[in-house]
Amino acid sequence: MSEDLRITRKKNQPGIFLDLHGVRHHEVDLIVENFVYRYQEECPLTIICGNSLRMIELVDEVLTRIDCSEVGKERYGSIVVRKV
Repeated sequence: MSEDLRITRKKNQPGIFLDLHGVRHHEVDLIVENFVYRYQEECPLTIICGNSLRMIELVDEVLTRIDCSEVGKERYGSIVVRKV
């Protein structure tokens, strides 16, 4: 499935959403990095990881590596990048 099919905008909610359901762990690094850099001017960026602790950890690793300065986790399974 194409990365673009995973990216959505939602009515009445700011920013852009990336849904990682169905993404294999080895694909997470590239997909998340590309998403953040491509849409960094449109923060907040919400990454939906689901209930997989491993998926959340992988996304956290990417966001730390690319130095995202403001990251929030208000809801389990969802990570919000407010500033890159």
